[in-house]
Amino acid sequence: MPRVIHVFRQPDRFVAGTVGEPGDRSFYLQATESVRRVSVLLEKQQVSVLSERIGTLLEEVSRRFGAEVPPTTPENEVDTSPLEVPVEEEFRVGTMGLGWDAESRSVVVELLAVTEEEVDESVVLDDTDEGPDALRVFLSPERARAFATRAERVVGAGRRLCPLCTQPLDAAGHVCPRQNGFRRVAAES
Repeated sequence: MPRVIHVFRQPDRFVAGTVGEPGDRSFYLQATESVRRVSVLLEKQQVSVLSERIGTLLEEVSRRFGAEVPPTTPENEVDTSPLEVPVEEEFRVGTMGLGWDAESRSVVVELLAVTEEEVDESVVLDDTDEGPDALRVFLSPERARAFATRAERVVGAGRRLCPLCTQPLDAAGHVCPRQNGFRRVAAES
């Protein structure tokens, strides 16, 4: 079966979001354009890395190509709406690609499905017929910065961290290794 590449050249939305409670969340990226919507499942760490790398890419693009890149995103431009439902997973993300399209002056995010075979890096950001399914999204520098800002917030919105050991706290607390096994009770909110 040939590869399916979902391309969003001018998405209405491209956001990171979660389903579930902190400590048991599933992370998604969702692209929407008109009536078309694609949601892909990925790990929290992948969302964090993508957000960080977009920031790095924007700095490089500004430096090397003179592209106008906003240093921050105005608060009113950060999409704070929840994921559109129903959230139907198209695929689980394995490999991620990031690039700059000089012609459209856009950041290109490509997310490839997990496969059992090793992914040849030549299929990333390419339209070859062979390879894993993909989601490819083109974002203006402003929209890319807004995506990265929201993604950072989504990742940071999980469970609070223990001030002693920095491990996540459950509602009932946790056994903190820094307290020699004594159970730490969660602080009142």
